[in-house]
Amino acid sequence: MIKEYKSLSDVAGPIIVVDGIDGCSYGELVEVILSDGTVRHGEVLKAEQHKALVQMFEGTENLNIDKTKIRFSGKPAEVNLSPDIVGRVFSGLGKPIDDGGDIITEVTRSTIGEPINPYARDYPSEFIQTGISGIDGLNTLVRGQKLPIFSGSGLPHNELALQIARQAKVMNKDDQFAVVFGAMGVTFDEANEFISSLRESGAIERSVMYINLANDPVIERLAVPKFVLTTAEYLAFDLGIHVLVILTDMTNYCEALREVSAARKEIPGRRGYPGYMYTDLATIYERCGRIKGKKGSITMMPILSMPDDDKTHPIPDLTGYITEGQIFVSRSLHAKGLYPAIDVLPSLSRLKDKGIGDGKTREDHANLMNQLFAAYAKGREVQELAVILGESALSEIDQLYIKFADEFERKYVKQGHREDRTIAETLDLGWELLRILPETEMTRVSDKFIEKYYKKGGK
Repeated sequence: MIKEYKSLSDVAGPIIVVDGIDGCSYGELVEVILSDGTVRHGEVLKAEQHKALVQMFEGTENLNIDKTKIRFSGKPAEVNLSPDIVGRVFSGLGKPIDDGGDIITEVTRSTIGEPINPYARDYPSEFIQTGISGIDGLNTLVRGQKLPIFSGSGLPHNELALQIARQAKVMNKDDQFAVVFGAMGVTFDEANEFISSLRESGAIERSVMYINLANDPVIERLAVPKFVLTTAEYLAFDLGIHVLVILTDMTNYCEALREVSAARKEIPGRRGYPGYMYTDLATIYERCGRIKGKKGSITMMPILSMPDDDKTHPIPDLTGYITEGQIFVSRSLHAKGLYPAIDVLPSLSRLKDKGIGDGKTREDHANLMNQLFAAYAKGREVQELAVILGESALSEIDQLYIKFADEFERKYVKQGHREDRTIAETLDLGWELLRILPETEMTRVSDKFIEKYYKKGGK
């Protein structure tokens, strides 16, 4: 039921306060009608007895307290859904921005979703191939997993997100796969690059994009993950599609959350962020996964740029508690000219063991992964030792480890922006690099794999 009031009592940043109301609910959509007839939109942020806090999507400029009308719609923000949304580009509020016309709606869903019931969850499994060796080979992405990318300001995390969106695929060709891409607070150039890159590669045909620009209302950034995940849930659990959700940049989302919290005059928590930020992030991340009896799945790769490259900052810190690992983009590797500059040692996929092995990737994957980790860690350690003692003080085997570490970064970590490696190519490359070291150093590989892959190259 639509209710209209003229009892606007306060305006604070993007927040307005409406008094004397006769009931409303959290998340309810609101129309704000200015004195000149202009209509703006908002959402109920907090509902109290006879009072409501409303966050405005288009800002509060030129709002006249005495002459403004507020109309409560009686329903929450909704997104129109149908199979036709695949291949389309929308604004952060779900409006088409790609000249493709309106969506012919089959179902309308509230964007206020709920985390998946733990009892109904199915355990994440099955390999998702990104075509990037630093992820596929050593920090494997598993269907139904939440695996964030931790980056820093100025590092190529958006390029990495685009490459994953273009290349990601499931191994069973009979399974449908789609990408739902949400961008928050990006520049026009970045948004244009996202859209044009997916169109040129043809990946747009299996993608849905929600774009919030840097000059769009800050409040709109808070809506993007809701629209993205509601769309992903429809594709996955209604249509049986395996969906990869990419959200960039979650730091912009959290900054918007802090700005709204300040406008509400809430008591700040760590570094000015609201105390409920952990809960808010959890309501986003926990909407992904697999559900028993449902064919589709939602896998999520949120991307966040760590302020000052500080992994103890509240945003990466809280994200790490909720998700199942992290991929680190390294500033030092980027300075060496490496792309995608993934530092595999601090990176971690806690569910990688569930998505690799015979029938999923290849029988030797787990052994090879452990050996590569051990060898690269030893190589990095020897590199640091060489700085102190000089290379002349190193043993012959130590010098081989330095060579391995250099070649590992140059050939395994580094790859082209459009280089899409199959998992077999990634694994074969790993064995090729291990041949730099003598067989006696293959301490984490079983004898049958040494014989088959190390000595004979898998032939």
